[in-house]
Amino acid sequence: MAAPADKLTTIVSTKGQVILPKAIRQRRQWPAGTRLTVEETPDGVLLRPAPLFASTRPDQVYASLRFDGPPKSLDDMAAAVAAEARRRHARD
Repeated sequence: MAAPADKLTTIVSTKGQVILPKAIRQRRQWPAGTRLTVEETPDGVLLRPAPLFASTRPDQVYASLRFDGPPKSLDDMAAAVAAEARRRHARD
């Protein structure tokens, strides 16, 4: 955390816009266009990167990808995962 003498400042524009200092944007890896959530806290305002996808529950996405074949066994799935791992390892 920066010492009080090293605190960065910015100005709120007439449109309510605030420019985040470049050093903070670089440290946080927030390029132009990064969506942020804004939360008011007792200590001030908290900015966080907005999630890329909305929160979902398992029942909202379960079976969302259609599969028209016979059910796969756990052994079949483990073999497929191992084959893909070998394929990716050979590619690297």
